[in-house]
Amino acid sequence: NGQSNMQTHSFEEIVARIVRSDSRYASDAFCFVRDALNHTQEGHSRSRTSSRKAGSKGGHSHVTGQELLEGIRQFALNAYGPMAYVLLQEWGVTRCEDFGEIVFLLVEHGALSKTDKDQRSDFQNGYDFESAFQKPFRPQRLRIKTQEPASQP
Repeated sequence: NGQSNMQTHSFEEIVARIVRSDSRYASDAFCFVRDALNHTQEGHSRSRTSSRKAGSKGGHSHVTGQELLEGIRQFALNAYGPMAYVLLQEWGVTRCEDFGEIVFLLVEHGALSKTDKDQRSDFQNGYDFESAFQKPFRPQRLRIKTQEPASQP
């Protein structure tokens, strides 16, 4: 499919331009957010399709910032497992607001679109990164029953 190669190339050019002018995030962070957005939109479309009549518009459905944050979390855990937290840190992403910055940088450079309701603030008050990306992989503490010491005569 030559068209998708052209789109990928175009996206890569946009990301390279963004990273040259704003070095807060690695180019991999932009690619990750794009892939997580696609994954989230596909899941969102499937869940809405089951409640729609046949013949309705296809394609990706719009997701809110909070929906995208949850989709990003799930996508990262599925794709990278316990390494998700480390990779995100290496890419310069340490909080949910960083995902919003990446999304809006892509919007401003024409790689993504938004609605009039979408704002950077939609990505505030998301999850704590440590809880979201590290806690699921920590072993549960063993619950050792403590016996009361035998009483001394």
